[in-house]
Amino acid sequence: MVHLITRRSLLSGSAGLMMASSFATLPLRLEASAAALPYTKLVVDRRTIDVLGKAASVFGIRQADGTPGLTLEAGVRFQVDVVNNAGEDVIIHWHGQKPLYNQDGVADANRPLIANGATQGYNYAATPGTHWMHSHHLMQEQTLMAAPLVVHSADDAKMDVQDVTVMLHDFSFRDPAEILAELTGGKMPAHKMAGMNMTDTKASGGLTGMKMDSMKMDGMTMASDLNDIAYDAYLANDRTLDDPLVFRTERNGKVRLRLINGAASSAFWIDLGQIKGTLIAVDGIPVEPFVGKRFPISMGQRLDVLVDVPTGNSVPVFAQVEGKRERTGFFLAAVGTPVKKISGFAEAASDALDLSLEMKLRSLLVPLVRAADLDLKMAITGSMSPYSWSINNQVWPNVDRPVIKQGQRVAIEMTNETMMAHPMHLHGHHFQVIAINGKKIAGAVRDTVLVPPMGNVKIAFDADNPGRWLVHCHNLYHMATGMMTELVY
Repeated sequence: MVHLITRRSLLSGSAGLMMASSFATLPLRLEASAAALPYTKLVVDRRTIDVLGKAASVFGIRQADGTPGLTLEAGVRFQVDVVNNAGEDVIIHWHGQKPLYNQDGVADANRPLIANGATQGYNYAATPGTHWMHSHHLMQEQTLMAAPLVVHSADDAKMDVQDVTVMLHDFSFRDPAEILAELTGGKMPAHKMAGMNMTDTKASGGLTGMKMDSMKMDGMTMASDLNDIAYDAYLANDRTLDDPLVFRTERNGKVRLRLINGAASSAFWIDLGQIKGTLIAVDGIPVEPFVGKRFPISMGQRLDVLVDVPTGNSVPVFAQVEGKRERTGFFLAAVGTPVKKISGFAEAASDALDLSLEMKLRSLLVPLVRAADLDLKMAITGSMSPYSWSINNQVWPNVDRPVIKQGQRVAIEMTNETMMAHPMHLHGHHFQVIAINGKKIAGAVRDTVLVPPMGNVKIAFDADNPGRWLVHCHNLYHMATGMMTELVY
């Protein structure tokens, strides 16, 4: 079995086998041991950033000193008070973590929203790796209610490298509700999502950034849809290449890039340009080292890449939007080394993300060799017109919820029946990629996997964290129109 952390279970005996209707409301704030550190305060509020010379009001998740997100040292427990000063209700999901289900940061009957002015406590054993936190309510994630969540492992301390954490975003000056209304023609049915209460909004007109990209399958050329939305800018830690972020390298020039795709609806190609890097982890979980210059990263995914910055050099790292010329990025530069301004547009549009890297990735954890106790099939369905996305042709919340049992090994075969790629995320667990388009592999362990147009990906995980766990597309607008379901045990 794959056990990523040692988790002190607070559900014992028959409690772990309760059905959905029997889940008790557990206290979110648990008493810390005498040796535990004090709770860290994370304040959710509004802030103003400069985007292309124009002021923009966005959300933030920050510590008292203004530091975005949270970094925990090895062995430190996740003990956080979320203080809501955002001016509206919020809920924060700890993406990549494995807390008890009622600390997952998704709102429902047992997990209330955090009211404006209120404080909510969280306490659980943190999962090491590069992870992140983001809103799971309304369209707040699009307005930058997101931040890094880095948990160091014991092995990290042995690496003589400089940590550089970068979060990627897509940005629009428009209200996200207006964008959604335009996509749906203002006709999206009102429904309540887990942590996302949506209502009808009138369309504002204008064009989206949809692009048709050709792809070959079984000798036929087909067209896939790329990029639902035309964004105003793409950000790396809130900055564009017009005013790029520069990280001055330390010591021997060895850097560990912790790259997080926090974009709502945009996938990127990470391009190291003149140097190569070594990929050592995906979604915070170690993989066999893979050397390359270009790496795909879809929404919700993370990459840890080791790079060496040559003495006296500056190295640009680009994140180019799939199917577009637009890009963001940052610089790694030795102290005193000048940095040249680089265009926010590449010479040519990039291609669509694919699974060529995914096929090569191998986990450093013990592979899931035992056969699954339960095989589930999940069809990814929907279309650009009408703009409606679903799983098994069912739109959330009117879905059949598979009921599984604690201790089972569960396999899910996801088949994309649409012409758009979908990054599929499972809450509260990590899974192993065990097959791509019917070819068996002992692939990476992660929490978010891309399923390309007309593609097939099979994953497996151990049901070791009882609760109600969402499975959804991490394109915010696909999830908002119904591409979500729930596993229950």
